[in-house]
Amino acid sequence: MQFSGKKGLIIGVANDNSIAWAIAKTIMDAGGECGFTHLPDRPDDERQRNRRRVSKLTDNYDQAKFLVPMDAQKDEDIRTVFEKTAETFGKIDFFLHSIAFADLNDLRNDTIETSREGFKMAMDISVYSLLSCCKAARDTDVMAPGGAIATMTYFGGEKCVPGYNVMGICKAALDATVKYCAFDMGAQDVRVNALSAGPIKTLAGVGAGVKEMLQMYKEIAPLGRNVSHEEVGNTGAFLLSDASKGVSGEILHVDGGYHMMGSPGRLLQKLQ
Repeated sequence: MQFSGKKGLIIGVANDNSIAWAIAKTIMDAGGECGFTHLPDRPDDERQRNRRRVSKLTDNYDQAKFLVPMDAQKDEDIRTVFEKTAETFGKIDFFLHSIAFADLNDLRNDTIETSREGFKMAMDISVYSLLSCCKAARDTDVMAPGGAIATMTYFGGEKCVPGYNVMGICKAALDATVKYCAFDMGAQDVRVNALSAGPIKTLAGVGAGVKEMLQMYKEIAPLGRNVSHEEVGNTGAFLLSDASKGVSGEILHVDGGYHMMGSPGRLLQKLQ
């Protein structure tokens, strides 16, 4: 995968453990240029913690061309980010959407206990934001023909994963959204795909109970291990590169093969 001369937008880096950062780092190490967003800081936060967590990463790369705040629940914020992207790069070749959020009070309860407001917020941030971003990309005409969009999903949207709860519903909706966005954006020769990673220690993953999943995945996955940030970063970069031209509307799993198992596999032998 070569990204020399390629430019793109990365939305969703929270810290150095973010999957979005693993993908962005892979792209920049291969010569690509990226613009970044961060969670808005509170007006009374003089230290600007959200911006600082990302800037201490991007400041080390000449290929990181800007870092701006974005509230995923505000269409005007999203539009402003894409206008900034067009102003900086002209056309871009890739866009990574790596946003998901649900209130911990909802995640820690049974799914049927999810509050109405919590459900709407989780769906708004985790799913609708992809629609809004794709619309902003089309309205600003920022995506170059042959470009690629990728988002982050999880197996909990395909099968029930107790503990993932309302976020599993969001990921199921996101998976469907990818397909419909792939159709709409295909008219501009732009691909839309999703990357489904196994459990990774990220800020969002820890909140969704990833620590409890790691041992189970290791025992059940055909490869007999968990996947690394580097492996997920490489696969995400692949989906955003010219190497994956011709692939659209796809959900690509990077989980050591866990998703295709119909039984506990080798774990069953241990239990016996």
